[in-house]
Amino acid sequence: AEPGEAVKKDLQHLSREERRRRRRATAKYRTAHATRERIRVEAFNMAFAELRKLLPTLPPDKKLSKIEILRLAICYISYLNHVLDV
Repeated sequence: AEPGEAVKKDLQHLSREERRRRRRATAKYRTAHATRERIRVEAFNMAFAELRKLLPTLPPDKKLSKIEILRLAICYISYLNHVLDV
């Protein structure tokens, strides 16, 4: 028998959901998940930072929340569309 076969047999009586829950409870899974989440959040924040650089504000270095960045981007795009239509 291969290593881990006994564990697999022990888990076979469990429901699919319970097996999934136990797998997610392992330290290795939690560490991997936390790493993926950190990378996702960093990419998300970098995308907002890039968008922020493209938006005109006074003062230029004014700190904006993510919702403010989105709202300003919407207004700025609308303004640019208006300029192109005129």
